[in-house]
Amino acid sequence: MADISKTEKFQLHVPALEELCSVLQTGLEKNFVNVQVSVVECPDLTKDPFQFPVKGLCGKPRITDVGGVPYLVPVVHRDKEYNMNAVSKELELPGAFILGAAAAPSRIIGMNAELMPLVLTEAEGRSAVNSSYFSSINPADGQCLQERYSDKYSDCNFALLGNLYACEGKPGKVLEIRAKKRTGDHGLVTALRTTLEGHYPDKSLALGGTFVIQKGKAKIHIMPREFSVCPLNTNDDVNNWLKHFEISAPLICQSVLVSRDPGLDLRVEHTHCFSHHGEGGHYYIDTTPDSVEYLGYFMPAEFIYRIDRPKETHGVGRD
Repeated sequence: MADISKTEKFQLHVPALEELCSVLQTGLEKNFVNVQVSVVECPDLTKDPFQFPVKGLCGKPRITDVGGVPYLVPVVHRDKEYNMNAVSKELELPGAFILGAAAAPSRIIGMNAELMPLVLTEAEGRSAVNSSYFSSINPADGQCLQERYSDKYSDCNFALLGNLYACEGKPGKVLEIRAKKRTGDHGLVTALRTTLEGHYPDKSLALGGTFVIQKGKAKIHIMPREFSVCPLNTNDDVNNWLKHFEISAPLICQSVLVSRDPGLDLRVEHTHCFSHHGEGGHYYIDTTPDSVEYLGYFMPAEFIYRIDRPKETHGVGRD
């Protein structure tokens, strides 16, 4: 298990939801034809299509960046394994609901894979509920193989890196984002992040949450089952190693984004997606701009916790 005792905490700028609503409406209109951003009661996330282990995204919202890409490339650091229950305590929120994007624990599952974390961490008198999925390359046909984590494993671990949103999982007011027909170069997550970066240039804001690609297709990648034997020193090396796919809606995505890195060596955006038809992985962008439809629910985070920050870092492989 990696040492998570050296955690850095940073207080983020948290505008009112109504202010964010106006800022994001204006920004997203530069990238999509139809945009509607509003403040709503969070829908019941235990229901379809989400099937999360909690009802909402509210209650002490915070994000964390655990480990990082330097523990994956140029060469893998196999000792970097983490536990969601321990992370929740490090976030000063034991029993938190955690979602986001991470790498699966290769020591446990016997291979490298993408993890789509959905974990209600343990609390006094309550065991953890792990609703996560993981996607690997199917050795039979080289295609995407998505599986429910708890069907095979009983732990709540992940490895190498994770970008996670944590909260109490309560109902409450959230940002609802509807966007259709993309005209710009950015997918939804990058459009949200760059909008915030442009409007609040001297502040750091973060959003975490979930969105559904209701119509269209998306570009994703899945890491190979085996870590690279040769060092991956450039973005081209990494992209040639990764396996890329185009997958179909509906896709349930879980995302963490930060408008500006306050000097913590952050991955400023990271999104993984899963589906109920067996496809999922690391989301880049939709591939059907004319027909894509996004529906998302997000909350601004109050704090960021930087856990096990790599001492030696680089900018490779962070797309």
